[in-house]
Amino acid sequence: MEQLEYKKNLPEVIPRLRDFIERRMIDRILAVFAIDTEGLRAFRSDPSVDSDYPDPRARARFWGAHLLAYRELLDDTAPSAYLSEFDQGICGGLCGGEVRFIRDPRTGWISSMVNPLLSSIDEFESLVFSSDGEWASRYRDQLDVFVRAARRRYGVSHLILIDSLNFLFECVGATATYLALIDRPEIVRAAIEFGYDLNSWIQDTFFDIVGSFAGGTFSNMVQWAPGRIVSESVDPFHMTSVDVFEEWGRAPIERMYARYDGGVLHIHGNGRHLIEAVATLAGLRAVYLGDDTGFPAAIEIAGELRRRFAEVPLVIGTDYATFRRKLGDKTLPGGVLYTVEAKGVTREEINETMPLVWAYRAG
Repeated sequence: MEQLEYKKNLPEVIPRLRDFIERRMIDRILAVFAIDTEGLRAFRSDPSVDSDYPDPRARARFWGAHLLAYRELLDDTAPSAYLSEFDQGICGGLCGGEVRFIRDPRTGWISSMVNPLLSSIDEFESLVFSSDGEWASRYRDQLDVFVRAARRRYGVSHLILIDSLNFLFECVGATATYLALIDRPEIVRAAIEFGYDLNSWIQDTFFDIVGSFAGGTFSNMVQWAPGRIVSESVDPFHMTSVDVFEEWGRAPIERMYARYDGGVLHIHGNGRHLIEAVATLAGLRAVYLGDDTGFPAAIEIAGELRRRFAEVPLVIGTDYATFRRKLGDKTLPGGVLYTVEAKGVTREEINETMPLVWAYRAG
């Protein structure tokens, strides 16, 4: 088993994550703990706001300082850096768009977005992307920087896809995209094809430079998964019917999953009407369930969500007190990786909790 300096128990973690993704833990659970770290505290103490592309070496130093805190932790974390600078803006940047950045003191991310690429959907045919331009060069260079900084210490996570209607959102915004489904379906189909090629280049470049670890992919969604795994989004369909998802969303996702070794995706609170459709996606490996204002927290309806997803591996967030209470009450559904907010919880407390996690069996 390959090892990382920043996670001493990784040889035990990787087999558990493999069993989780391969649906062999339907009666068992996993737990990762979001802890406060020196890296996060240093990030929060810096009052600057990065309006321009941040220095990749500084970002690699942040991740090194942050992930070092997981070295002695016995949880199911597979520590990896996430290239948040490219999480959404990279697609627009590759097409000549204006990329903007925003800091998140809670996570340490500096995320990217892009102004709409086109003033009208009628301009779509003029859109091109360059694999030799400034943003392509920055992307490859930052991957190289992170791979060198992370080597034998921690992993580098895959990036989220901005394809299908997500890509059209970047081109013209959400309202124009939804209208185009009715008024300009031929342009929507062309945009989906364009987005597939663009995102395939981004993902192929990632795997070419980063490679694999223990035969798998580090993931900010599920920690690690066997094979070359991509991270999808069904966000645009959260505000549509299931029928619209079936017509416009299923085929692009399954095509992308088939190009690799499957993938994961996330669903927000307002997208839970899609669960039964999403659960049957060919190539789906796991689903991260987000919590949003105005909707029940996933942890409070975890049993219902578990039933609706059948045996699809799930990731559900909660806080430490709720997790310990439900762990003790034996009311946590199995087949779930629980991400636990544990700011202020000591390493000793977490490590004392893990034997209970390992022994847990869902009723």
